[in-house]
Amino acid sequence: MSKSVKVAMVQDNFLVGDITGNTQRMLSRISEASDQGVDLVVFPELALVGYPPEDLLYRPGFLRQVERAVETIKRSVEGVDVIFGLPRKQDGNLFNAAVWIRDGEYIAQYHKQSLPNYSVFDEVRYFSAGADTCVVELNGTRFGLVICEDSWEAEPVAQAKEQGAEAVIIINASPFHGGKYEERLHMLQQRIQESRLPMFYVNMVGGQDELVFDGDSLVVDQSGKVVARAPAFEPASIVIDLTEQGPVALEPGVDTALSFEQAIYRALVLGTRDFVNKNGFSGVVVGLSGGVDSALTLAIAADALGADNVHAVMMPSRYTADISIEDAQAEALALGVRYDVISIESAFESFLSSLADVFAGAEADTTEENIQARSRGVILMAISNKSGRMVLTTGNKSEVAVGYATLYGDMCGGFAPLKDVYKTLVYRLCHYRNTVSQVIPERVITRPPSAELREDQVDQDTLPDYEVLDKILELSVEQDLSVADVVKAGFDQQTVEKVVGMVQRNEYKRRQSAPGVRITRRAFGRDRRYPITSGYRPKLSD
Repeated sequence: MSKSVKVAMVQDNFLVGDITGNTQRMLSRISEASDQGVDLVVFPELALVGYPPEDLLYRPGFLRQVERAVETIKRSVEGVDVIFGLPRKQDGNLFNAAVWIRDGEYIAQYHKQSLPNYSVFDEVRYFSAGADTCVVELNGTRFGLVICEDSWEAEPVAQAKEQGAEAVIIINASPFHGGKYEERLHMLQQRIQESRLPMFYVNMVGGQDELVFDGDSLVVDQSGKVVARAPAFEPASIVIDLTEQGPVALEPGVDTALSFEQAIYRALVLGTRDFVNKNGFSGVVVGLSGGVDSALTLAIAADALGADNVHAVMMPSRYTADISIEDAQAEALALGVRYDVISIESAFESFLSSLADVFAGAEADTTEENIQARSRGVILMAISNKSGRMVLTTGNKSEVAVGYATLYGDMCGGFAPLKDVYKTLVYRLCHYRNTVSQVIPERVITRPPSAELREDQVDQDTLPDYEVLDKILELSVEQDLSVADVVKAGFDQQTVEKVVGMVQRNEYKRRQSAPGVRITRRAFGRDRRYPITSGYRPKLSD
C-alpha cells in the first residue's frame, strides 16, 4: 500500500427495472463524490437494475437497456473509478456481476460465485455461478471484490487474499429482518479473523415489494472494529480514507444503533412509502376500527407519506363500541389526517334483506360477521377507486397465519404493512411510536382486542392468548418445528394441533392477501411456499 485511497460507498434507493433513472442516480452520486476528491465510488449489487429484477432478466430488451446504460456511464465518468452491480451476459450465460470502470473502460469484472437459492432468493433460477477471483490495484493498493453471498463463505475472500488483496469490497443487496445488522457484523468479523483484511460492505436501501433493504453499510478494519456505519433506512454515503494503518472514516463516522422496535418501525415506514410511491399512488386509505392494528397502520402511513396523503375512515356498525369511535377520531386528529365516519348499517341491512329467503331457518353465524367486513371492504375500495389512493389493510401476522380475517373484507387492499408483524409485536411498536409522539390512545393498547362483529366479542373467543399463539407460530412457521417439538417446548398439545391446523387450512387466504413488509426471517410470501391443496396433516408422531 503505497498511498491512501479515498473510497465513497453509496447506499441508494434503486427502482427495479428503471435502468434510465438508476443510471442518472448513479451519475449524480459519482459527480458528488468526484467533487470531494474521491478515488473510487462503490455502488450495491445489481444497482443498475434494482434488486431483485426477477423475470425481467428473461427479457432480451431489458438486457440491451443494461448494456446501453453501461456505455452511458463509461462515456460520462472521468477521473474517478467506479464499481457497480449489474446483470451481464457472457458466452451465453447470465451472471450477477460487478464491473470496475476506469477512464471509460472496463478494467475488471467479477461474477458472483455463491448464488443464494433459499428464503427470498432465487438466483439459481437466473444466473450462472462465477469462478474467477477479482483483485484490482488503485493508487498502489490492491482491492479484492466479491458480491454479497460470497462473503458468507470463507473461500472467495481467502482467494482474494491469496492473489494479493489488501482490502475487500463487498457489494450487497441484503434484505432486512430483525437482528440482521448483528448477523452481518458477526460474519464480517469472521472473514477478518481469517484474512486480517479490512472489509468495505455497501448495501442497498429501499423497499421493493415485500422486501426492505436497510442500507446500514459499514466499514470494519483489520482488527474487527467498526470504523464507519451509514444511517439505516435512508440513502447515504460513507467516505473512507484507506491508509497504511487501515481505514479511517471521513464521513459520516459510526451512526447510532437503533433499538429493535425502532429498526422494525422504520422498516415498516420505508417499505410502505416505497410501495405506494413507486407504484404511482397518490396516497392511501385506511379503515380505522378503534383497535390497535389499524391505529398502528395509520401511524405508519402518516409517517411514511405525510398526513395530507392519508385518509382514515371509521365504519361503525350496531356492534361498534362508543369508545372505538372516540379513539379512532382521536388517532386521526393526533396525526392530522382526513377523517370520515361512514356507517355500514344500511349496507348490512340491505344484504341481510336480499339474502333473507336464502338464509331462512339458518342461525346467525360468521356469515353475518363476514358480511359486515365485506361491506367495509366495498366502501374502502370505492374510495380508493374514486380518489386514486391505495387501501392499506391492517391485519397482522398472527391473524394472517390462522385465517382470522375475512376474504374480500378486512383483507381488501393493495398493501399490508403489518403482514409480518405478530400481534405481540404490534403492541410493542405502539408503545415505541408513542415515545416519539402520543398518537395512539392508551386504552386502545390496553383494552382486550375485538373485531366487534357481534355482541361482547373478543379475539380470544376463537384464538389462544396472543402470547401463546405468537410463540407457537414462531416455532412452527418460522422454524418449521414439528408438532411434537413445539409441544416439547412447553405448549399444550391440543392448542398446538389447533394452531398448526388453522395455519394449514388458511393457505388459500394468504395466497389472495396483499403483499406486506417482510421483517422476520420467514414471512408469508416469497420465502414460505406451501401448496394450497394438500393432503398432508402434521401428526404428533412426525
